[in-house]
Amino acid sequence: MVTIFDVVRHAGVSSSTVSYVLNGTRRISEATRGRVLRSVAELGFHPNAGARTLAGRRSHIIALVMPLHRGVYVPIMTEIAISVTTTARRHGYDVLLVTNDEGPEGVRRVAASGLADGVILMDVELDDQRIPALRAQGTQAVLIGLPDDPHGLSCVDHDFAAAGALCAEHLADLGHREIAFIGYGSGVYQRHAGYAERTLTGFRERAGQRGLRFLDRPCEGTYESTAGTLARIVADRPRTTGFVVQNEAAIGPLLSLLHSSGRSVPEDASVVALCPEQLAEQYAPALTAVSGPTRELGRVAVDQMIRRLTDARRGAQPEDERPLLTPTLTPRQSTARLSVPKEPS
Repeated sequence: MVTIFDVVRHAGVSSSTVSYVLNGTRRISEATRGRVLRSVAELGFHPNAGARTLAGRRSHIIALVMPLHRGVYVPIMTEIAISVTTTARRHGYDVLLVTNDEGPEGVRRVAASGLADGVILMDVELDDQRIPALRAQGTQAVLIGLPDDPHGLSCVDHDFAAAGALCAEHLADLGHREIAFIGYGSGVYQRHAGYAERTLTGFRERAGQRGLRFLDRPCEGTYESTAGTLARIVADRPRTTGFVVQNEAAIGPLLSLLHSSGRSVPEDASVVALCPEQLAEQYAPALTAVSGPTRELGRVAVDQMIRRLTDARRGAQPEDERPLLTPTLTPRQSTARLSVPKEPS
């Protein structure tokens, strides 16, 4: 059993400091407080009933579980985390950030510690095994992501299926009939990451509806892997003129490879990216991109959490909310109408 003395050794502070953090009886610096809370979460320390009573059974802390899997685009994750933190502060809450990828056990330990009033879960998989752990603990939870079974939880996410459909629609409207989708590495699909699978599903469905010939290929995002992916696409479908890229790391290599192979963008090949606006504008040519309000995800998630906590304190059943944020396609210089070669006179 983990004791308070284990927390003391792990955090490198005195036992009185740990007690002050847990019971809130004295002001502690944010840096020290954060170190103690991280040690409590990592060790799985459960404050006793007396400590929780002193804290009034409300910690005014929200745990944000943000595992940094391989393949995730860290700048977007960071932007969401900042939004969660700033919104929580406006409601009088601090945020305990948990980045270790420990699966259900890590979530169970954070929830059972009693330090957080609620948990916000990021990088949600379609069959996410962390969700049963949250339900078993009776913890108020909000997901930034949409699982297959969201009952008893509030969720917020981009409408990734609509985003994938927008990409296919845009290229079809420009006259492209052979399109390739370059996705994330195979590991992202193997763990059924919702953002990847839903985008691909939306793309496939709309491409089929518009009568397009299409294929999709996973890509790790390195220059070498992108070169291999492009080579396979060209070998399988040499007439491909439209490219949709969801893996942010593959965008630069793809543009470079198209250029080095003598294919100009957008004259010979049109490229649509699923990425933030600021990233799309960094490339030459600037990318036609589908994006969503990233910071809004964090704001909505915290607002949902506050409503759930308020309802629970009043003895009411919290309402399950599942809004999907609408994506936007912004045309730029990387896409153009497909030119049809003139017949010889």
